[in-house]
Amino acid sequence: MNEQHYAVIETGGKQYKVSPGDTIRVEKLGVGEEQQVEFDRVLMVRSGDEVAIGDPTVDGARVIATVLREGRGKKITVFKYKPKVRYRRKLGHRQAFSEIRVDDIDVEDVG
Repeated sequence: MNEQHYAVIETGGKQYKVSPGDTIRVEKLGVGEEQQVEFDRVLMVRSGDEVAIGDPTVDGARVIATVLREGRGKKITVFKYKPKVRYRRKLGHRQAFSEIRVDDIDVEDVG
């Protein structure tokens, strides 16, 4: 990861630190594969020695990425149990995700 040029973005209620060329999994975006997606909720940008911190977002900053694929994660088991009352509930869950590759961090003026 190039530590001199990165951004912190927010998507799906979570924050991610990204650099150009990174591949990350985010909450499902609902766009097709090989489609470009733009994140405008950029919370912080660092370019060299200059840092821009948003209030809450950095004005004019955006991160451009390409959706590589969409899928579902591994199954987790949720088991609820209360002793002595014969209460048991078992269910599974697979979280949907979009795997994206960060192409560019575009910012008008850092600092």
